[in-house]
Amino acid sequence: MHFLQHFLRLSSAKPALVLCGLVPFFWLFLAASQDALGANPAEFLSRATGDWTLRLLCITLAITPLRQFLGWPELARFRRMLGLLTYFYALLHLLCYSWLDMGFDWAETVRDIAKRPFIWAGFGAFVLLTLLAATSWNRAVRWLGSKRWQRLHQSVYAIAGLSLLHFFWMRSGKNDFTEVWVYATLITVLMAWRVRRWLAKT
Repeated sequence: MHFLQHFLRLSSAKPALVLCGLVPFFWLFLAASQDALGANPAEFLSRATGDWTLRLLCITLAITPLRQFLGWPELARFRRMLGLLTYFYALLHLLCYSWLDMGFDWAETVRDIAKRPFIWAGFGAFVLLTLLAATSWNRAVRWLGSKRWQRLHQSVYAIAGLSLLHFFWMRSGKNDFTEVWVYATLITVLMAWRVRRWLAKT
């Protein structure tokens, strides 16, 4: 444990985190180039990028509770990078939908988003993620002011809810909710910890 905490303090820890976060992307790219994504590559890519978006979102939300529980302030250094990796996979997920499913037909894409609830839930989460990614830099904190910046970045909780709703509606078509409940439980625990902490402060 002390070795890991020491590693987290090193300047090389952030690049190592980025490389680890990009491993799924490189694996998907290699598998796609070798035609090794199964009978429906488009669906595989869309689901894989969506899954990694949700996983990284959960990891990002877990940083603060883990920092408090373990007493490792070093973990806070990685929250922004994890958030940007989450956005990267969300962008890939949207690209898979726009390109592989809709063929970059923007008019048809807009109509599809409007008529399919699970897509507009996911698109809403993406729009909020874009705002957070665009204001994740120190200059944005100075420009918006600390309080407004914090209020904006609290929308990560809405992103978590919309992402979970997107996943639930998507899986409801096949009546497969096993993974949905896993993510729902994890996100509920992370949110409950924050609510309990807020109540303790007030």
